[in-house]
Amino acid sequence: QVQLVESGGGLVQPGGSLRLSCKVSGLILEDYGLGWFRQAPGKEREGVACIGVRSSVSNYADSVKGRFTISRDNAKNTAYLHLDDVKQEDTAVYYCATGNQFYCPAYGRISGAAADLWGQGTQVTASS
Repeated sequence: QVQLVESGGGLVQPGGSLRLSCKVSGLILEDYGLGWFRQAPGKEREGVACIGVRSSVSNYADSVKGRFTISRDNAKNTAYLHLDDVKQEDTAVYYCATGNQFYCPAYGRISGAAADLWGQGTQVTASS
């Protein structure tokens, strides 16, 4: 059974940093693309970052480019999203997702439509 478990969310002051983790079990994460998505109350889900199979490519939404960094540790079968210079508008529940059909484009919109494996989410709240 495949499981994705996010952790690392919490309260952060604007301008601060946070690292989210996505621990994966049941598949070899290196062989899959993976995306980070977020959803704020009353807003649609947004793809914020993705990393391709064997880290071949990474891509970011314009809203987080230069502030967020996606990475993975193959030995730990874990992906990360490092948030720097956090803004109030980054407040949302953050999810990691993957799947056989998930594709990380080199540029452009990151879609979660093809991801069929999702974590439960972790809340990030940026507030002073």
